Amino acid sequence: MEMDQSIMQKAEVLIEALPYIQRFNRKIIVVKYGGSAMVDEELKHHVIQDVVLLKLVGFKPIIVHGGGKEISKWVNKVGMEPHFVNGLRVTDEPTMEIAEMVLNKVNKSLVQLVNELGVKAVGISGKDGMMLKCRKKYSGGEDIGFVGEITEVNPKVIYDLLEKDFLPIICPIGFDEGFSSYNINADDAACAIARAVKAEKLAFLTDVEGVYRDFGDKSSLISEITVDEAQVFVDSGSLGGGMLPKLQNCIDAIENGVNRVHILDGRISHCLLLEIFTNKGIGTAILRDGDERYYHPGQ
Repeated sequence: MEMDQSIMQKAEVLIEALPYIQRFNRKIIVVKYGGSAMVDEELKHHVIQDVVLLKLVGFKPIIVHGGGKEISKWVNKVGMEPHFVNGLRVTDEPTMEIAEMVLNKVNKSLVQLVNELGVKAVGISGKDGMMLKCRKKYSGGEDIGFVGEITEVNPKVIYDLLEKDFLPIICPIGFDEGFSSYNINADDAACAIARAVKAEKLAFLTDVEGVYRDFGDKSSLISEITVDEAQVFVDSGSLGGGMLPKLQNCIDAIENGVNRVHILDGRISHCLLLEIFTNKGIGTAILRDGDERYYHPGQ
Protein backbone atom coordinates (compact mmCIF):
# COMPACT_ATOMS: atom_id res chain seq x y z
CA MET A 1 0.00 0.00 0.00
CA GLU A 2 1.41 3.37 -1.04
CA MET A 3 1.56 5.66 1.99
CA ASP A 4 1.25 9.40 1.48
CA GLN A 5 4.74 10.88 1.91
CA SER A 6 3.54 13.86 3.95
CA ILE A 7 1.94 11.54 6.51
CA MET A 8 5.22 9.65 6.91
CA GLN A 9 7.05 12.95 7.42
CA LYS A 10 4.68 13.78 10.24
CA ALA A 11 5.60 10.51 11.96
CA GLU A 12 9.31 11.29 11.51
CA VAL A 13 8.85 14.73 13.04
CA LEU A 14 7.15 13.23 16.09
CA ILE A 15 9.88 10.60 16.49
CA GLU A 16 12.57 13.29 16.24
CA ALA A 17 10.81 15.13 19.07
CA LEU A 18 10.62 12.06 21.32
CA PRO A 19 14.07 12.25 23.01
CA TYR A 20 13.49 15.96 23.75
CA ILE A 21 10.07 15.26 25.23
CA GLN A 22 11.61 12.52 27.42
CA ARG A 23 14.51 14.69 28.48
CA PHE A 24 12.42 17.69 29.51
CA ASN A 25 9.48 15.92 31.10
CA ARG A 26 8.59 17.71 34.36
CA LYS A 27 11.29 20.33 33.75
CA ILE A 28 10.72 24.08 34.02
CA ILE A 29 11.10 26.26 30.94
CA VAL A 30 10.87 30.05 31.21
CA VAL A 31 9.74 31.82 28.03
CA LYS A 32 10.49 35.54 27.77
CA TYR A 33 7.83 36.82 25.43
CA GLY A 34 8.24 40.15 23.63
CA GLY A 35 8.92 41.93 20.36
CA SER A 36 6.90 41.38 17.18
CA ALA A 37 5.51 38.11 18.51
CA MET A 38 3.48 40.16 21.00
CA VAL A 39 2.18 42.63 18.45
CA ASP A 40 1.28 40.48 15.43
CA GLU A 41 -1.97 38.64 16.24
CA GLU A 42 -1.15 35.53 14.21
CA LEU A 43 2.33 35.19 15.73
CA LYS A 44 0.83 35.75 19.16
CA HIS A 45 -1.50 32.79 18.69
CA HIS A 46 1.35 30.60 17.47
CA VAL A 47 3.50 31.39 20.50
CA ILE A 48 0.65 30.61 22.86
CA GLN A 49 -0.06 27.35 20.97
CA ASP A 50 3.62 26.40 21.34
CA VAL A 51 3.63 27.08 25.08
CA VAL A 52 0.39 25.13 25.56
CA LEU A 53 1.87 22.21 23.63
CA LEU A 54 4.98 22.31 25.82
CA LYS A 55 2.70 22.16 28.85
CA LEU A 56 0.66 19.27 27.50
CA VAL A 57 3.72 17.13 26.67
CA GLY A 58 4.98 17.43 30.23
CA PHE A 59 7.09 20.59 30.47
CA LYS A 60 6.34 23.18 33.15
CA PRO A 61 6.34 26.44 31.18
CA ILE A 62 6.34 29.92 32.73
CA ILE A 63 5.76 33.00 30.55
CA VAL A 64 7.41 36.31 31.47
CA HIS A 65 6.30 39.18 29.23
CA GLY A 66 7.00 42.84 28.65
CA GLY A 67 4.81 45.43 26.97
CA GLY A 68 6.95 48.47 26.16
CA LYS A 69 5.23 49.23 22.85
CA GLU A 70 1.81 49.01 24.47
CA ILE A 71 2.91 51.28 27.35
CA SER A 72 4.18 53.89 24.85
CA LYS A 73 0.85 53.72 23.02
CA TRP A 74 -1.13 54.44 26.18
CA VAL A 75 1.25 57.16 27.38
CA ASN A 76 0.58 58.90 24.04
CA LYS A 77 -3.15 58.18 24.24
CA VAL A 78 -3.51 60.09 27.49
CA GLY A 79 -1.45 62.95 26.05
CA MET A 80 1.55 62.66 28.35
CA GLU A 81 4.91 63.95 27.20
CA PRO A 82 7.56 61.20 27.53
CA HIS A 83 10.98 62.22 28.86
CA PHE A 84 14.16 60.33 28.01
CA VAL A 85 17.53 59.99 29.74
CA ASN A 86 20.32 58.14 27.89
CA GLY A 87 17.71 56.88 25.42
CA LEU A 88 15.60 55.37 28.21
CA ARG A 89 12.11 56.54 29.03
CA VAL A 90 11.87 58.13 32.46
CA THR A 91 9.16 56.37 34.45
CA ASP A 92 7.70 59.08 36.67
CA GLU A 93 4.74 58.38 38.94
CA PRO A 94 1.96 58.97 36.35
CA THR A 95 3.88 56.89 33.78
CA MET A 96 4.32 54.10 36.33
CA GLU A 97 0.60 54.11 36.99
CA ILE A 98 -0.09 53.66 33.26
CA ALA A 99 2.68 51.04 32.90
CA GLU A 100 1.19 48.92 35.66
CA MET A 101 -2.33 49.18 34.24
CA VAL A 102 -1.16 48.35 30.72
CA LEU A 103 1.06 45.43 31.76
CA ASN A 104 -1.79 43.91 33.76
CA LYS A 105 -4.09 44.34 30.75
CA VAL A 106 -1.54 42.58 28.49
CA ASN A 107 -1.10 39.90 31.17
CA LYS A 108 -4.79 39.02 31.32
CA SER A 109 -5.12 38.96 27.53
CA LEU A 110 -2.36 36.29 27.45
CA VAL A 111 -4.09 34.39 30.25
CA GLN A 112 -7.26 34.41 28.18
CA LEU A 113 -5.47 33.06 25.07
CA VAL A 114 -4.01 30.14 27.06
CA ASN A 115 -7.34 29.45 28.74
CA GLU A 116 -9.04 29.34 25.32
CA LEU A 117 -6.72 26.50 24.35
CA GLY A 118 -7.84 24.48 27.34
CA VAL A 119 -4.92 25.02 29.72
CA LYS A 120 -5.47 26.90 32.98
CA ALA A 121 -3.26 29.97 33.21
CA VAL A 122 -2.86 32.37 36.13
CA GLY A 123 -1.54 35.89 35.58
CA ILE A 124 0.50 37.52 38.32
CA SER A 125 2.91 40.42 38.70
CA GLY A 126 6.08 40.54 40.76
CA LYS A 127 4.03 42.05 43.59
CA ASP A 128 2.03 38.84 44.03
CA GLY A 129 3.43 36.71 46.81
CA MET A 130 6.10 39.41 47.18
CA MET A 131 7.91 37.73 44.29
CA LEU A 132 10.10 40.47 42.81
CA LYS A 133 11.78 42.77 45.30
CA CYS A 134 13.85 45.53 43.75
CA ARG A 135 15.69 48.79 44.22
CA LYS A 136 15.84 51.84 42.01
CA LYS A 137 17.94 51.34 38.90
CA TYR A 138 20.07 54.22 37.65
CA SER A 139 21.23 54.76 34.09
CA GLY A 140 24.82 56.03 34.01
CA GLY A 141 24.25 57.50 37.46
CA GLU A 142 21.07 59.33 36.31
CA ASP A 143 17.65 58.90 37.90
CA ILE A 144 15.16 57.37 35.45
CA GLY A 145 12.29 57.16 37.90
CA PHE A 146 10.44 54.02 38.94
CA VAL A 147 12.62 51.56 37.06
CA GLY A 148 13.66 48.63 39.20
CA GLU A 149 16.63 46.35 39.52
CA ILE A 150 15.73 43.01 41.08
CA THR A 151 17.44 42.32 44.42
CA GLU A 152 15.50 39.25 45.51
CA VAL A 153 13.14 36.70 43.96
CA ASN A 154 10.75 34.72 46.16
CA PRO A 155 9.51 31.95 43.84
CA LYS A 156 7.08 30.33 46.28
CA VAL A 157 3.96 31.53 44.48
CA ILE A 158 5.36 30.19 41.18
CA TYR A 159 6.02 26.75 42.71
CA ASP A 160 2.53 26.71 44.22
CA LEU A 161 0.96 27.41 40.81
CA LEU A 162 3.10 24.82 39.00
CA GLU A 163 2.30 22.22 41.65
CA LYS A 164 -1.42 22.76 41.08
CA ASP A 165 -0.90 22.43 37.31
CA PHE A 166 -1.42 26.10 36.43
CA LEU A 167 0.63 27.91 33.80
CA PRO A 168 2.03 31.09 35.41
CA ILE A 169 2.11 34.25 33.26
CA ILE A 170 4.19 36.96 34.91
CA CYS A 171 4.43 40.68 34.23
CA PRO A 172 7.57 42.48 35.42
CA ILE A 173 6.28 44.86 38.09
CA GLY A 174 8.19 44.79 41.36
CA PHE A 175 8.25 46.62 44.68
CA ASP A 176 10.91 48.16 46.91
CA GLU A 177 11.50 48.38 50.67
CA GLY A 178 8.75 50.98 50.96
CA PHE A 179 6.39 48.93 48.71
CA SER A 180 6.43 51.47 45.86
CA SER A 181 5.79 49.95 42.41
CA TYR A 182 8.62 49.60 39.90
CA ASN A 183 8.73 48.71 36.23
CA ILE A 184 11.40 46.07 35.54
CA ASN A 185 13.04 45.24 32.22
CA ALA A 186 11.32 42.02 31.10
CA ASP A 187 14.63 40.36 30.05
CA ASP A 188 16.05 41.01 33.52
CA ALA A 189 12.88 39.65 35.15
CA ALA A 190 12.90 36.48 33.00
CA CYS A 191 16.55 35.84 33.89
CA ALA A 192 16.06 36.41 37.60
CA ILE A 193 12.98 34.17 37.68
CA ALA A 194 14.70 31.41 35.64
CA ARG A 195 17.62 31.51 38.07
CA ALA A 196 15.37 31.42 41.13
CA VAL A 197 13.44 28.35 39.93
CA LYS A 198 16.61 26.70 38.46
CA ALA A 199 14.89 26.41 35.09
CA GLU A 200 16.12 23.75 32.69
CA LYS A 201 15.70 26.23 29.84
CA LEU A 202 15.21 29.95 29.33
CA ALA A 203 14.00 31.02 25.88
CA PHE A 204 14.04 34.64 24.66
CA LEU A 205 11.69 35.55 21.83
CA THR A 206 13.33 38.48 20.04
CA ASP A 207 13.24 40.28 16.70
CA VAL A 208 16.57 38.88 15.53
CA GLU A 209 17.44 35.42 14.18
CA GLY A 210 19.91 34.79 17.00
CA VAL A 211 23.54 35.72 17.67
CA TYR A 212 25.83 36.35 14.68
CA ARG A 213 29.62 36.16 14.64
CA ASP A 214 29.38 39.07 12.24
CA PHE A 215 26.06 40.93 12.21
CA GLY A 216 26.58 42.02 8.59
CA ASP A 217 26.94 38.41 7.44
CA LYS A 218 23.66 36.50 7.74
CA SER A 219 25.43 33.16 7.20
CA SER A 220 27.40 33.64 10.45
CA LEU A 221 24.49 32.73 12.76
CA ILE A 222 25.77 30.77 15.76
CA SER A 223 23.69 27.64 16.47
CA GLU A 224 25.38 26.74 19.74
CA ILE A 225 27.89 28.55 21.91
CA THR A 226 29.31 27.77 25.36
CA VAL A 227 29.27 30.25 28.22
CA ASP A 228 33.01 30.82 27.95
CA GLU A 229 32.79 31.45 24.19
CA ALA A 230 29.86 33.81 24.80
CA GLN A 231 31.80 35.76 27.45
CA VAL A 232 34.76 36.22 25.08
CA PHE A 233 32.27 37.43 22.48
CA VAL A 234 30.67 39.93 24.90
CA ASP A 235 34.07 41.24 26.04
CA SER A 236 35.28 41.68 22.45
CA GLY A 237 32.77 44.52 21.98
CA SER A 238 31.80 43.30 18.51
CA LEU A 239 28.13 42.79 19.36
CA GLY A 240 25.26 45.02 18.24
CA GLY A 241 23.75 47.25 20.94
CA GLY A 242 20.57 45.35 21.84
CA MET A 243 22.23 41.93 21.90
CA LEU A 244 24.98 42.79 24.40
CA PRO A 245 22.85 43.02 27.58
CA LYS A 246 20.77 40.03 26.39
CA LEU A 247 23.82 37.81 25.99
CA GLN A 248 25.26 38.98 29.32
CA ASN A 249 21.91 38.09 30.91
CA CYS A 250 22.09 34.63 29.33
CA ILE A 251 25.61 34.06 30.68
CA ASP A 252 24.55 35.16 34.19
CA ALA A 253 21.52 32.84 34.05
CA ILE A 254 23.64 29.79 33.18
CA GLU A 255 26.23 30.65 35.82
CA ASN A 256 23.35 30.71 38.31
CA GLY A 257 21.84 27.30 37.63
CA VAL A 258 19.84 27.57 34.39
CA ASN A 259 20.90 24.74 32.10
CA ARG A 260 20.48 26.19 28.65
CA VAL A 261 19.40 29.52 27.17
CA HIS A 262 17.94 30.02 23.71
CA ILE A 263 17.73 33.26 21.75
CA LEU A 264 15.02 32.88 19.10
CA ASP A 265 13.45 34.87 16.31
CA GLY A 266 9.88 35.40 17.48
CA ARG A 267 8.92 36.49 13.96
CA ILE A 268 9.15 32.87 12.82
CA SER A 269 5.94 30.93 13.38
CA HIS A 270 6.31 28.18 15.99
CA CYS A 271 9.94 29.13 16.66
CA LEU A 272 9.75 27.61 20.15
CA LEU A 273 8.77 24.16 18.90
CA LEU A 274 11.37 24.25 16.13
CA GLU A 275 14.12 25.16 18.58
CA ILE A 276 13.20 22.75 21.32
CA PHE A 277 12.02 19.67 19.44
CA THR A 278 14.33 19.47 16.42
CA ASN A 279 17.96 18.39 16.14
CA LYS A 280 19.15 21.49 14.36
CA GLY A 281 17.08 24.16 16.12
CA ILE A 282 16.68 27.60 14.56
CA GLY A 283 18.15 30.14 16.96
CA THR A 284 21.24 30.37 19.15
CA ALA A 285 21.59 28.06 22.16
CA ILE A 286 23.97 29.07 24.93
CA LEU A 287 25.12 26.11 27.01
CA ARG A 288 27.30 25.28 29.96
CA ASP A 289 30.89 24.40 29.24
CA GLY A 290 31.16 20.66 28.92
CA ASP A 291 27.41 20.26 28.32
CA GLU A 292 26.59 17.94 25.44
CA ARG A 293 25.87 19.62 22.15
CA TYR A 294 22.68 18.71 20.36
CA TYR A 295 23.46 19.76 16.88
CA HIS A 296 25.52 17.29 14.90
CA PRO A 297 26.05 18.28 11.26
CA GLY A 298 24.47 15.85 8.86
CA GLN A 299 22.07 14.57 11.49
